[in-house]
Amino acid sequence: MRRAEILQTALQCITVDRAATHGEAEDSFGLIAAYWSAHLDHPVTAHDVAAMMVLFKLARMRGNPAHIDNAIDAAGYAALAGEIATGAA
Repeated sequence: MRRAEILQTALQCITVDRAATHGEAEDSFGLIAAYWSAHLDHPVTAHDVAAMMVLFKLARMRGNPAHIDNAIDAAGYAALAGEIATGAA
């Protein structure tokens, strides 16, 4: 799969497909951050959640580099992290 196709697929996933299934990422990431903060007894932000999900996908890519969904998801999470960081969310 070419890089443009990976990014286009990630765009479709984070703006249409997953948003329809799971709601807006910034809302669920805020909730995830609250749960992780309570569990870790350490503050976690929505941006942290997006960044850590990128790391999660990178770890998965190491185990199975040919499974393209991990690259697509990592690109999507990176875009969400950027959106949250810039206040565009």
